[in-house]
Amino acid sequence: MEEPATRYEPGYDPLADPAPTPRRRVPQLWGLGQRLTWVAGLALAISAFTGWYSGPGSDQGVEVSVLGWDTGILGKAVLLIGIVAIVLAILRETGIALPAAVPESLVVIALGALGTVAVLVRLLSIPDEFFFAGREIGLAISLLAALALLVAGLLEAAEEL
Repeated sequence: MEEPATRYEPGYDPLADPAPTPRRRVPQLWGLGQRLTWVAGLALAISAFTGWYSGPGSDQGVEVSVLGWDTGILGKAVLLIGIVAIVLAILRETGIALPAAVPESLVVIALGALGTVAVLVRLLSIPDEFFFAGREIGLAISLLAALALLVAGLLEAAEEL
């Protein structure tokens, strides 16, 4: 028995791929933790050089601002934590990975927690040599950056699951 001939329209190629239908772009959260890691690390490192305390100086009419760097070991630790977070992000982008026993998200969470604790100590306890000074906006920026680093680690952990 003879099969009926298939009729095609002129110019139709049955082997050609059909044109894809355009899709609406759905916002993705994947990779947000990685981007937030270096942004929060950079903000944390820079915040060590912002004014954490401010108050009247020994001279009349002079306002003194105390940088986070000048507040002792905790101010320097905040800078170091921010730099380590940036280095982790750079290593990840260059393809260098941490050992499998140490997940990167756990390291970022630990850095965020250490940064948060260091800033909270300075928020609650003004060093004795700066007894005259009050808290400034740089301390709040440092706290937000440390919390953002902690959230970045949690987002990275969620992406790994």
